[in-house]
Amino acid sequence: RRCGRTPRISSSPNTNNMTIKMPHQLFINGEFVDAEGRKTYKTINPTDGTAICDVSLAQISDVDKAVAAAKEAFEEGEWGRMNPRDRGRLLYKLADLMEEHQEELATIEAIDSGAVYTLALKTHVGMSIQTFRYFAGWCDKIQGSTIPINQARPNRNLTFTKKEPIGVCAIVIPWNYPLMMLAWKTAACLAAGNTVVLKPAQVTPLTALKFAELAARAGLPKGVVNILPGSGAVVGQRLSDHPDVRKLGFTGSTEIGKHIMRSCAVSNVKKVSLELGGKSPLIIFADCDMDKAVRVGMSSVFFNKGENCIAAGRLFVEETIHDQFLTKVGEIKKMKIGDPLDRSTNHGPQNHKAHLDKLLEFCQAGVQEGATLICGGKQVQRPGFFFEPTVFTDVQDHMYIAIEESFGPVMILSKFKSGEVDEVLRRANATEYGLASGVFTQDISRALYVSEKLNAGTVFVNTYNKTDVASPFGGFKQSGFGKDLGQEALNEYLKTKAVTIEY
Repeated sequence: RRCGRTPRISSSPNTNNMTIKMPHQLFINGEFVDAEGRKTYKTINPTDGTAICDVSLAQISDVDKAVAAAKEAFEEGEWGRMNPRDRGRLLYKLADLMEEHQEELATIEAIDSGAVYTLALKTHVGMSIQTFRYFAGWCDKIQGSTIPINQARPNRNLTFTKKEPIGVCAIVIPWNYPLMMLAWKTAACLAAGNTVVLKPAQVTPLTALKFAELAARAGLPKGVVNILPGSGAVVGQRLSDHPDVRKLGFTGSTEIGKHIMRSCAVSNVKKVSLELGGKSPLIIFADCDMDKAVRVGMSSVFFNKGENCIAAGRLFVEETIHDQFLTKVGEIKKMKIGDPLDRSTNHGPQNHKAHLDKLLEFCQAGVQEGATLICGGKQVQRPGFFFEPTVFTDVQDHMYIAIEESFGPVMILSKFKSGEVDEVLRRANATEYGLASGVFTQDISRALYVSEKLNAGTVFVNTYNKTDVASPFGGFKQSGFGKDLGQEALNEYLKTKAVTIEY
């Protein structure tokens, strides 16, 4: 089972004018190893539906080995004793290695997830590198405080707090930004001094395994990072139930988030952070900069082919500009749909076949309920999992497509009457989700009022999708709780100890 320093690598010599090397085994305790029983599955290229390679499929015993390795690395290994500044140096080195391999990582992301290469390079991989650099800088700045308390006269007291790592953390991530979601959680987790067992999405495991190779090359001690491709029902469930895992960070659906939260409670009251579904409203007022609102409004829906947790799930457009807005949005018909490795492609394939099928059902529901389908709604007639960018208008609040998340390239337009600011806010907030939101207006008072009243973890004003590694990201209501990114993300992976001394 042990492969030592010679892991099995899938090599693709002429992909995107380079040779890419992809590890495809589990990564446990610093080594690439087969799953128990040498179990594997095929990971699929969504551009043509063909298999990229066989990937090891983790079993319960593999999870137990990875957790044991992470526990030993935390409690007995050099990682737990390392100076925070030295820990930061390793994370900086890892970020440098990711940057050296950014074209290779972006190519792997394109063929495994369908992300357009140019976007993968800038966002999927680029922001991942930025995230590790940002949190590397936090390693030696995690500190407690001294607190004045009532003295026990005639004696005196000193109380101070320490911020300590939690221990073994499990991270379970989705398939839409495979490397970036790994980075958002893992960088903060490692900066805080924890060890990690990460389950990538079963359909997009390859950049996580390449990351494991780079982490080992950067000098992270064995057991600090462990990567287990596999199913949610087996690997995700075992991580939720495992008595030695003390924290679980999850990004995915609200339904699975609730299940994970329940399992974490029943097993050992794990600390949990959840970034779940969204149906983010974007409100466009008549006084907006129309060209910018159209451009950003299209991006808010179609960015990363709509596979974006903060995508604008509903656009509320003031009725006096609705028709003009709709005409300008017709530009999406000019988007070039095609191979994500082609530099001129704007719109790649959906991530996997089951998701494509869900999008077809979603659009059929919209038509059946009486929404007006302006364009799209169909699979593109070519190999692979391509879906036409879609626009619906005349969408009423009670309709399925107004309530549920598509997670695809589907624009949902609804009108609102001029002057009815509070009414459109009521409609925008009438959802169980609260991940992101946006408003376009040139009236600063209205922008501030709307941003105050929108019940979401992020509000964009005259922009959208503008996330940054320094700004906290997370939802309200059934979009979950806890933050990724920014200083606040560290709190998800730390515990506070209060020490009181009498003298």
